[in-house]
Formats: sequence, structure tokens, C-alpha cells
Amino acid sequence: MLSLRLARGAHPLVLLRRVLVAVAAAGAGFLLLCALGYAVAHPKQPEESVVRLLWCAVPCAAVAQFALAVARTDPATRPRDGLDAVGLGPVRLTLLAAASTAVSCGLGSGAALLVYLELRGDLGGTPLSGSASGLLDGGHALPWAATVTLLGLLPAVSAGVCALVLRPREARRRPAHAPEEAEDVPAPPRPAAARPSYAGLPWGIAVIASGLALVAYVGHAPVPEPGRLLALPGQDGGASPGLLGGWLLASLGLVLAGPGLTHWCGVALAAGRPGPVRMLAGRTLQDTATRLGRPLGVLCAVAAGALAAAELYGVAWESSGPRPFGPLTGLGAAVVMACATATAITAALDTRQVRSDTTAALLRLGIPGSLLRGAAAVRAAVLIAVLAPLTWVIAELAALPLTR
Repeated sequence: MLSLRLARGAHPLVLLRRVLVAVAAAGAGFLLLCALGYAVAHPKQPEESVVRLLWCAVPCAAVAQFALAVARTDPATRPRDGLDAVGLGPVRLTLLAAASTAVSCGLGSGAALLVYLELRGDLGGTPLSGSASGLLDGGHALPWAATVTLLGLLPAVSAGVCALVLRPREARRRPAHAPEEAEDVPAPPRPAAARPSYAGLPWGIAVIASGLALVAYVGHAPVPEPGRLLALPGQDGGASPGLLGGWLLASLGLVLAGPGLTHWCGVALAAGRPGPVRMLAGRTLQDTATRLGRPLGVLCAVAAGALAAAELYGVAWESSGPRPFGPLTGLGAAVVMACATATAITAALDTRQVRSDTTAALLRLGIPGSLLRGAAAVRAAVLIAVLAPLTWVIAELAALPLTR
């Protein structure tokens, strides 16, 4: 009830973000229902049904990440003065964020169920009733226990991720051997031992190299047996698990290397004798590397997958044969790309909100607004100049074994 009251009085931009989370959850829930409908209609093909369900994990993970980014930037779930007195401490606010995320994803899953049943022709009453009965395997009744379980999976996972990531960190306890006299003397404040934003860059580079090496090794290895292949959209023969594992490792490496790449972009901007624009842009990138770099890494991983798919299916798309992408594959790709892009934009807006006090102080000192806009343009240009070629190279190397 408190989540609904806060949502009713929230800013329109916050409500828009929640609506976008619900829409993304509806897309992922629709894909889960399509996988369930295929399994019910084809009971003699359990392997393909499992593969379809596993492919749904990618859009579900993208939706969970987007829901986490929205919950992190929600002003209603941030600690404020006086909330502890009414029982809304950091733990309660974390649970409130998780509950709000579960409500948004639950509404999206419910909407996906209604649309799915309507397109199958199970509800009737509209011109669209039964228009996609053949595609969605209409005529086979869905088991309601499995339907409710699948639709409740995404809200539960998203809420659990929010509760785990946004949980309050415990303060460092005093050592047991500390003298009792020192308890009344306030200790001087110490800076928090934060993990450097560039600490994950070596690991990210190592994981990317391992993934690309695995892709190259599997690409030159003998073709595995058909029973050991995983189906790819638009591919009759499928691909070996090692090839998909290499792609996943390369994508994970991009995610790990995102904060470090962002940090060193800021270092390069502020190197030498920078002017005010370069200095401000470089320092801002270094300060926001952890908050902004991870969503940018995810966006680069998704863009690399899209470029690899375009490279892989380019010839098949131009041919006169069957289309390599179906509507459900296109829906899944759209959900993943939209969630990754929205997460990066949300993280950028969050960093801008975090720097609002610093920006206000600079404006009071007489810094012109054109200088701040110029610094923002320089930051965006440097990130694009560094991340775009890296994404293209990884996509080309990942698609090379299947295109040669």
C-alpha cells in the first residue's frame, strides 16, 4: 500500500520509468508464455522447448537490470531525515524498493498474459482475437500452475536483485581488543575503502581474450554431433555450446571492463595541461566511472551481439529463402536492446542528479552553462570514440567462426 501511495505522488518522470519497466516485463513475460505454449503443443520435442526457454533468460536478465537501475534512482526509496522515526530506515526503504519493482513487473506480466490469451483466441471479443493463433500454438490449453510460475519468476527475481544490491552495508565494527576508555572519544572520520573503478579492467580484458580464444578454438575444431548443438535463431544446424560459451565470456568481459574503460577515458582527457572543458569532462568521468561504466559495458555487449547477428545473418537476410528472424526473435532482441539502452540513459541521468550540488556550486561561481554543456559533449564523444570501435572488433571476431 505504501508503494502505491508513493507511486501516486511521484514525479511524472519517475512514473514513466516505472511504466517502462512494466512494458519491458510484459515483453519478457510474453516470450516466456510463447516458450510454454510451444512446449505444450510439441510434447515430443523437449530439447527444443528447453532451448527456447533458455533463450528467454537473456531478455529476463535485461529487464531485471533495467528494473534495478530504476529502483536505484527512485527518489522515494532514498534515505531522508525523519524517516527513521516512523520506522522507514535503510532496510525498510530497500524492501520498499523491492516491493515497488515487484509490483511494476507483476503488472507487466499480467498484461502479457492478457495479450497472449487474446492473440491465441482464448478470450475473444476484439478484432485481434485469434489473429496469431498459429504462431502462438492456439488450441492447446495452458497449464495454469506452470503459467503462474513462469509469470511470477520475473517479478520475484527482479525484486530479489533489488533487495540484494540495494541492501544497506554494515558499518565496520570496533575491534574487540580496543580499550574501553576510547569509546567516549569520537574517532576521526576515515574515508571509505572503496574499490577503484578501474580495478575490473584487467579482469575484463582477460575474460574478453579468453572468450575470443574459445570462439577461435571451437571454430577450428571438428564439427560436433547434432545432438550436442544448441539451436540458434535462423540456423538449422545450431552451434556448439563452446561457441556460445565464448560469446558469453566476451560479453561478460565487456561488462567487467566498462568501469575501467570509462575511468581511463577520463584520465586521458585530464592528462597533460587540459583546459577547463577537458579538465571538467575528465574528472567527471573518473568520478562516475563505477556508476556509469557498468551499464555502458552491458550496452556494448548487447551492441556487439547485434552486430555479430547482422554479420552472421546478412547473407541469409538478402536471400529469397525463409527469413532468419521471426517475430518472436525480433521481440526478444527489441526487449534486450531497449532495456540496455534505457539502463544506460537512466544511469546517465542518475549521475547528473548526483552531481547536481557540484553543478549548482559551479554555476554560483560564475561558470557559464555553455562550458558545462561542452564538457558533457566531450565526455560523450570520447566514450563513443573508444567504445564503438572496441564493440565492432569484438563483434567481428565473435562472428568470424560462423561466417568463414
